[in-house]
Amino acid sequence: MPVAARKSVFGLVGAAVAVAAAVGFYAVYSGPPTAGGADANDKALVALGETVYRANCASCHGVRLEGEADWRTARNADGTLKAPPHDHSGHTWHHPDQVLFDYTKRGGQALAPKDFKSGMPGFGEALSDRQIWAALAFIKSQWPADIRDKHRQINERSR
Repeated sequence: MPVAARKSVFGLVGAAVAVAAAVGFYAVYSGPPTAGGADANDKALVALGETVYRANCASCHGVRLEGEADWRTARNADGTLKAPPHDHSGHTWHHPDQVLFDYTKRGGQALAPKDFKSGMPGFGEALSDRQIWAALAFIKSQWPADIRDKHRQINERSR
């Protein structure tokens, strides 16, 4: 077999292994898919989400979704990271809806690696699934169109 063909085969095998590992990681660290969705075009859901966000999220993540100052570099006294922004400048949009839902419902520590200390509490006892999806819909509704499109693609790849 020519060298170029072998490289192509190895590249495909490597890509398949990487995809399988990513799917396996997500299957292990997330729960089963949860009914609902964070539809940023659903005006009623976004309105509910704004109320939920302001009451439960804004105290850490900011009224304008701006996060805490120095969120990339500073830590809290207990060693946890500062709350990141949920606007386009943060990393929220890098994660599929289901991961965001699970993180919000179960809390950061439930999904974090063993040696990582997360300050994100779980809201599964305080909020219904619909309220969590609504808060996520509100957050997404604040993103610029290009970020929403990139996030849509991330959701599609995660299914």
